[in-house]
Amino acid sequence: MTDDHNEPGSGGDSPQGETVLPPETERVFGLLKSYDRPGPRYTSYPTAVEFEESYTAESYAERLGQANSAPGEPLSFYVHIPFCDERCSYCGCNVVITKKHEIAVDYLDRLYREIDLLAEHLPDRRSLSQYHWGGGTPTYLSPAQMEQLHGRITRHFELEPGAEVAIEVDPRVTTPEQIELLSNLGFNRISMGVQDFDPQVQAAVNRNQSEAETRRLYDVCREFGLSSINLDLIYGLPYQTPSSFQRTIESVIDMRPERIAIYSYAFVPWLKAHQKRMEVDKLPGPETKLRLFCIARELLLAAGYVQIGMDHFALPEDELALAMAKRRLHRNFMGYTVKMGSDMVGVGVSSIGDVRASFAQNVKKLSTYYTALDEGHFPVERGYVLNQDDVIRREVITRLMCNFYLECGEIESRFKIDFASYFATELAELAEDDGPVSHGFLKMDADHMEVVGDGRLFIRNICMVFDRYLRTKKPGQKMFSRTV
Repeated sequence: MTDDHNEPGSGGDSPQGETVLPPETERVFGLLKSYDRPGPRYTSYPTAVEFEESYTAESYAERLGQANSAPGEPLSFYVHIPFCDERCSYCGCNVVITKKHEIAVDYLDRLYREIDLLAEHLPDRRSLSQYHWGGGTPTYLSPAQMEQLHGRITRHFELEPGAEVAIEVDPRVTTPEQIELLSNLGFNRISMGVQDFDPQVQAAVNRNQSEAETRRLYDVCREFGLSSINLDLIYGLPYQTPSSFQRTIESVIDMRPERIAIYSYAFVPWLKAHQKRMEVDKLPGPETKLRLFCIARELLLAAGYVQIGMDHFALPEDELALAMAKRRLHRNFMGYTVKMGSDMVGVGVSSIGDVRASFAQNVKKLSTYYTALDEGHFPVERGYVLNQDDVIRREVITRLMCNFYLECGEIESRFKIDFASYFATELAELAEDDGPVSHGFLKMDADHMEVVGDGRLFIRNICMVFDRYLRTKKPGQKMFSRTV
């Protein structure tokens, strides 16, 4: 994620006043008690909570061997650069905070070893349809280091024509030289953070970044031919109000990026200790937080954007919007995509691979990462092998999360099950008197399920019904952020 959009210091109410929400959306606020509870975002199913340390480097190597037997299928490839100069207090990512940029030298040395090791295990499968650098701050690296890293990867792996080649950048530290280099290397998607433009909000989350600063980098991206730009926002931060967040949204719309992500702030201080420094009493309550998103959605839809999944928006000509219209949208740890490979590999600390019905997550500490690669094996810390039930439920949850639609017959045909019998408990729960069907959020019949209207606001809750593992959790266990 990254940050920023209107002129610095702009304040006061929006010239048009606060956006008026439709009556059907206003009705939703009376249902918050039914839906506001902890739940996964389903970047994976099963979620990372289920990952086990019994899954080892040897387990991962075995799965890579299976993946190599499908040489005609492209891969998705994720690279994690964990370094940042400063910590944003809202951050939930695995990061290393230091201004000593020489630390990147040792990290890149081990990263190259992991890339080489990965290539050794995939001698017959080297094409990439999706390629993404995340962090941390990938542009923490110098231009020379960025070029060298890209060269090491493309020495082994070949980008397919039309591949999605993406990177996350921080406008505070990213230079025109770096953007020019990225363009020359073939990167075609840039994601920059704009969590909020309000100075008070920025100060509260230690992310001080002027809108002018972000606009300058945005213009540089356009100058060097980057035709797909995403801006990230977060709602639910301290001091955010409907009117202040509306000003940020209006500024973002004025810039007209191809994509906009509006993430719900995940307040998980039991996992991320630095979040305890947040001014908790200044966080918006559930109704205000949901109103922030609803206002943003109304403004973006009115500006011609299409809602993609639960928290993204895209211009109608963007490939995500086109795929959404055809119900062919996909999702993995790198986000929504139309270019996802059948297997995903990740390199770098904490990165996660999704290979042959198994998840493999790397260690999170630099020292442990270095030791594993110095010893010549994958730095895997934990993972999970999906059983057939997991695979079926993952398909159901993913389709609902991505396309708000599920063709039950397709699930039956693919997995040789009777949908109504297999999910009898889940279908009954969805149809309860105080459930999403009765609230008008979900339409169901024998052939399909469709999330409709404001049901999109509660898609996580709908998908949670299909999560077998949630049924075994003890009440009060702190594992996930709240769904609202």
